[in-house]
Amino acid sequence: MVGKKVLAIVLAGGEGKRLMPLTADRAKPAVPFAGGYRLIDFALSNLTNSGYFQIVVLTQYKSHSLDRHISETWRMSTQLGNYIASVPAQQRVGKSWFLGSANAIYQSLNLIHDAAPDIVVVVGADHVYRMDFEQMVRSHVASGAKVTVAGVRQPLSMAHQFGVIEVEPETGEEQGNRIAAFVEKPASTRGLADDPSQFLASMGNYVFDADALKAALELDSIRQDTKHDMGGDIIPYFVDRGEAMVYDFSSNEVPGATERDRNYWRDVGTIDSYFDAHLDLISPMPVFNLYNSQWPIYTRQSISPPAKLVRGADDTPGTAVDSIISSGVVVSGGSVENSVLSDDVFVASGALVADSVLLDHVSIGAGAVVRRAILDKNVVVPPGATIGLDPDHDRRPGFAVTDSGITVLSKGQLVPPASELDRDLARAAAKTLQGDLV
Repeated sequence: MVGKKVLAIVLAGGEGKRLMPLTADRAKPAVPFAGGYRLIDFALSNLTNSGYFQIVVLTQYKSHSLDRHISETWRMSTQLGNYIASVPAQQRVGKSWFLGSANAIYQSLNLIHDAAPDIVVVVGADHVYRMDFEQMVRSHVASGAKVTVAGVRQPLSMAHQFGVIEVEPETGEEQGNRIAAFVEKPASTRGLADDPSQFLASMGNYVFDADALKAALELDSIRQDTKHDMGGDIIPYFVDRGEAMVYDFSSNEVPGATERDRNYWRDVGTIDSYFDAHLDLISPMPVFNLYNSQWPIYTRQSISPPAKLVRGADDTPGTAVDSIISSGVVVSGGSVENSVLSDDVFVASGALVADSVLLDHVSIGAGAVVRRAILDKNVVVPPGATIGLDPDHDRRPGFAVTDSGITVLSKGQLVPPASELDRDLARAAAKTLQGDLV
């Protein structure tokens, strides 16, 4: 924006307990997604596509994988004063680590002082969406607010799952955008004036006047009745002062968006939502379109060879339908249906992978069956083994199984060799599933 200097801060220190075991060895924003991406790539791509090239990423929990990805992928021209800097917790103002998202920024106020911005854009690092933040910044400046909160429309039945933005009764444009209350996961809330079936949920994205943000963080740092959280403490502070506005995400126009994926946003904070977000990608007309070249999602390019589907040892063709197949994948006589395969996955002859997400270097042995499962990198499934067919069977070797029946294996988790009974189950399951897929 002409005349306004913008600094972007990405909050990427989250532990992501609800994504265990995928976060057992990495920070939540570093979790792989959609074949070759990491979750943080969506936030960084949105910021850079919006024209913001001074970005700091605040990290803390098991950040090595995240730091490495940022350093190898996100390089800016320093000659133009651009940077994406990964900044760990440094105990600059005391002997504690980050106590919350607000405290993370407070402990990193030196970054704001050094950059001297007029506007600070604060975003989360673990949502899947496209957004032009320049439009939100323009709306913020025009409103005269001290903070603007991005809100995404959700059905009233989901109010208990989100931070809810309640707006003033709509007696004018300014009143209709002014936040009356910011409530965390209420049992119910009132609907919007133009659609009583929906409410505005916080996206975890904020635009601040820099001076106002600094003052609020300094006050929060000395309070005793605070969790030092952006959504729980800082935003309500501005709401109480009548200085907070909402930006309705439905008004955001991203180049290349289709009616089907326009305003798509998903919080992938749980295994079920992570799994469902992958399924959103693979239909012929996807709910979220990765192939929008006008607003690309950037990531590190793999050095793996092209994917290939070839006949197996028994001359059975390798097939993949309604699936994402990444670089280095080899389907050798196996079948893949409705799944996402990340780099260098191998599927052997007679194996079947259905409704699943396989991360880097997963190997599926001959005749094995994997269904409704998420396998983290380096998992090797022995020939004839089954995963995802029977929750009780999966729990015996210590696999995680969600209440909805998704089986999850952590990095390199061992899968026991298949018994003869396992092989019989795999053959029967493969026939049944293949019959369902025809």
